[in-house]
Amino acid sequence: MSRRPRLVALDIDGTITPAGREDIAPAVRAAVGRAVDHGAHVVLATGRSLIGTRPIADDLGLRDTTAICSNGAVWWDTAAREVVRELGFDAGPTVGLLRGLFPGAVFATERIGVGNLSLGRFPDGDLWGEVHQVSAAELTADTTPRLVMRWTGRTPEEVALRMLDVELPGVTWWVDNTEPWVTVSPSGVTKGSALEDLRVRLGVPEEDTLAIGDGHNDVEMLKWAARGVAMGQAPATVRAVADAVTSTVLEDGAAAELDRWFA
Repeated sequence: MSRRPRLVALDIDGTITPAGREDIAPAVRAAVGRAVDHGAHVVLATGRSLIGTRPIADDLGLRDTTAICSNGAVWWDTAAREVVRELGFDAGPTVGLLRGLFPGAVFATERIGVGNLSLGRFPDGDLWGEVHQVSAAELTADTTPRLVMRWTGRTPEEVALRMLDVELPGVTWWVDNTEPWVTVSPSGVTKGSALEDLRVRLGVPEEDTLAIGDGHNDVEMLKWAARGVAMGQAPATVRAVADAVTSTVLEDGAAAELDRWFA
């Protein structure tokens, strides 16, 4: 990329905030502000649910843009403050298969803008919004844009190993790189596919796109962008698909990359 990007996609957890936290470093907040001031269309592209994304968008003062939540399944218009796109899937078959593979795992399906239904109890702070514990039948009675599974007491490596040869028909899924989680989305829905749809709608040339992320669910986004940048703490498999690697989230790596273009 040789010119200033017009569409900037930013992951949240591990990129502009430490994973699972709400605090944005001053340097990152200032760098995002400069990008907006220079006319860039800054988009949050996150695996978080809508209810976990809105406070970050508001904290950054993002207006007249789109927040891509739940790995691309939910779009939120930050000006109108309403959901403008929602894609769902039947989580029943996936929950049934994963319950057999991961004894003792807990599950949650997203209720857009409200919270989650859960099968089993998640640790405090794992889920945003209201959490209602329900039966397996109630959990999957309606379609959902996002299913998450935590294998309580295990490691991300144990989850990844067990998922190596697993096929989950009709869905897209990722293993988290920092927590023993599996996140499931509708088939074919990724941050990359959502951002491509948005890019076309905005009329932004392919060569004017920048994305920054750190997780397995950012791989498609980093491949999509003309310049895909991995955070310094990202797993080797994520860094391998990136065009560049910046410093870690604790070293304000996202700000360093943004300041290459918008300082």
